[in-house]
Amino acid sequence: MMGLFLDIQTLENWLWDAACAIRGPVDAPKFKDYILPLVFLKRLSDVYDDERQRLAQEYGGMPVVEQIIQQELAEGAIAAGRGVVRFFIPEAARWTNIRRQTTGLGQYLTDAVRAVARENPHLSGVIDMVDFNATAAGQRIVPDEYLAKLIDVLSRHRLGLNDVEPDILGRAYEYLLRKFAEGQGQSAGEFYTPREVAILMARLLEPQPGMTVYDPTCGSGGLLIKCHLRLLETHGVRENGQLTLPPQHAPLRLYGQEINPSTFAMARMNAIIHDLEADIRIGDTMRQPAFREPSGRLMRFDLVVANPMWNQSFPMNLYENDPYDRFPFGAPPTSSADWGWMQHMLASLSDTGRMAVVLDTGAVSRGSGNQGSNRERDIRKAFVERDLIEAVILLPENLFYNTTAPGVIILVNRRKRHPREILLINASQLFAKGRPKNYLDATHIDAIVDLYRCWEAREGLSALITQDEAARNDYNLSPSRYVSTNHKEETLPLEEAIVLLREAEEERAQADHALRGVLKTLGFEV
Repeated sequence: MMGLFLDIQTLENWLWDAACAIRGPVDAPKFKDYILPLVFLKRLSDVYDDERQRLAQEYGGMPVVEQIIQQELAEGAIAAGRGVVRFFIPEAARWTNIRRQTTGLGQYLTDAVRAVARENPHLSGVIDMVDFNATAAGQRIVPDEYLAKLIDVLSRHRLGLNDVEPDILGRAYEYLLRKFAEGQGQSAGEFYTPREVAILMARLLEPQPGMTVYDPTCGSGGLLIKCHLRLLETHGVRENGQLTLPPQHAPLRLYGQEINPSTFAMARMNAIIHDLEADIRIGDTMRQPAFREPSGRLMRFDLVVANPMWNQSFPMNLYENDPYDRFPFGAPPTSSADWGWMQHMLASLSDTGRMAVVLDTGAVSRGSGNQGSNRERDIRKAFVERDLIEAVILLPENLFYNTTAPGVIILVNRRKRHPREILLINASQLFAKGRPKNYLDATHIDAIVDLYRCWEAREGLSALITQDEAARNDYNLSPSRYVSTNHKEETLPLEEAIVLLREAEEERAQADHALRGVLKTLGFEV
């Protein structure tokens, strides 16, 4: 359920109607860019109204409340987060006034979100990212008549404190991606992890009060938010219909970095809607990690949770000339940064830290069985030999937005409960059929978490292997190698075949270069 009034079906129907309101001038994958900032603005406006009504009851009338707010506004208390309200929403940006606007709506909306950002500096670059009055080739991208229809649809439901759960924005984002962003290719999946996979990862990590949690590729912030929501589930108390942490439990301290500006804004919106103090920074984590100690070394965290873009390509000199000492186990191939990301995250993990990372299935098997050296296999070997990998979970196919290929969750633990053992879970058959994507329901999540907690081998589901057994299998950690499900024949996903082809081409180029060097020293012209 989404709260007292807005259940998930109502939410989805509402967002469908919102998308239909701007269908025509805007391509489907871009619907979210216009709808979500307005959902966010409506949420802020409705919460602001709720807070003023509560204060009016407390202080004996609205005129007193307005006087207090204006005084705090002049003193900068609200902007500093010390006011009687969380945000100040200027008169023109309040939803009731937006609804009354009949002309010049594009400019009015743009001015409204900029006014909110001016009065609330921590919303700058978050709420004011979209120019609703923008033109292309001399024509308005979204004419006022379409914006008016969108405003009308979004006005159907209140989004106040007692109307919806705080995850309204994340749910809306997930729906819009699932429904309309399929055509974006990788760009959709780069920054969103399906909700149930994020819930699973949070339950596997089981965050405790006061922990620091880091996501170096945080996208829209879903993985960090789910860790916070899991802490509320396990340690929260219910007050006025909302789960909150009691005073004796410190909240999580959340840290994230995101390279895409509009997605960074989404992550900030997500954190704000959940009333979280999350330190989200913009930038390229691999080239310029944002979280560093005064000494220049990387900050280290209790938990790391991430879904980096699979099989990213970075130049070799990025690894070889790294000033942060992140790649002690060697440089991954330029065709796939998966084990580059794993090493960055390991370098960001405290001495007692744990991490859960979603990667392409090939990350746990590529290179095993090859003759000679293989960069990915050799890095995997180093992780296994140092007893860092605790578990690998093979997920079902067709869960993720940018691919039908299954992924794996790799769990790393610097203080393993069962030294020298690795748990391999084949969850490939634990899913419910959906359109257009499959999904994990609560029973599937419970089953996977139960296997991890009980730490046992179960026929057709899980296996326990030792470090020695991993070595005998040339450090292939693919659960399907050790746990068979109905003897189904494995097929190589197209994305995986492309990565293997690139790796083979890279190895051939390196071999050619080495051969030319040998021939040159022997005096042959090459």
